[in-house]
Amino acid sequence: MDQPKIERLLRLMKMLTTNTTYTVDDLAERLSMSRRTIYRYIDTFREAGFVIKKSGDHIRLDKESPHFKDISQLVHFTEEEAVILKRAIESIDDTNLLKQNLKRKLYSVYDNKILADTIVRGNNSATVHTLIEAIEEQQQVKLCAYRSAHGSVARDRLVEPFAFTTNYIQIWCYDTEDNTCKLFKLSRIGAVEKLESNWQHRKQHNQGFIDIFRMNGKQRFPIHLKLGMMAHNLLIEEYPLAEKDLSQSEDGRWELNTDVANYAGVARFVVGLMDDIEIVDSPELEEYIATYVAKYWPEIKVSPTP
Repeated sequence: MDQPKIERLLRLMKMLTTNTTYTVDDLAERLSMSRRTIYRYIDTFREAGFVIKKSGDHIRLDKESPHFKDISQLVHFTEEEAVILKRAIESIDDTNLLKQNLKRKLYSVYDNKILADTIVRGNNSATVHTLIEAIEEQQQVKLCAYRSAHGSVARDRLVEPFAFTTNYIQIWCYDTEDNTCKLFKLSRIGAVEKLESNWQHRKQHNQGFIDIFRMNGKQRFPIHLKLGMMAHNLLIEEYPLAEKDLSQSEDGRWELNTDVANYAGVARFVVGLMDDIEIVDSPELEEYIATYVAKYWPEIKVSPTP
């Protein structure tokens, strides 16, 4: 089968497995294909063992299809993972046909979010999969036996999940008890129960600010750092989203100008590389680091930047 045809099949498959249903005319228009081609590709899916489900003029691949779960386990790229992937592709020489083929496949088959309706591997896979379905279907869920870091008792939370953070570590939810948006750690969720009730507070769904060091908060604090080559390299390796806030100075060092949600994340990074990082015009960060070091390493003396 030629590559363009494979790409068209994958694009059609993606549309037929979303929670939005389409008519054949809708599919033909969105994919720039003829109705005849759409029907032919749907027959291809049926012959391959997929279950085709129709409701009036609308058509989709049934989630009970034996192959549907295989599709749902494709890797979902978060923003940070997408940055790494894009960087890897761009590093390939422009004359290499592989580079263009990779870019064309990614951006013709998938939209800017790259993949949807997916599941991650590991202990949290069932939790993630249920939450993804709840987000797509805009349904409320019960986070069963959630173990809060601020409480000694695990208890259920009725929430409206609406967005994951990097690597599915946490999820943004509207907490119907506190009437506010919060981050919940997936590792602290006992189980997820999808409810029949739909979202009631969609307009209040708001992702808080998450900085490049993966810390979150309601405020933003500007920081300015000068980094040597080692600090620069470690920064973009550990925190790829930092790359957009970096610029090279005339003295050959790198400058990081960005906002942070709090000083905890950046402080941990700076403390590990004090010999290769200079704090510039950020007295609050200097004070935070001095207090942090005095608490955990009292034998180390930290002097303010002159």
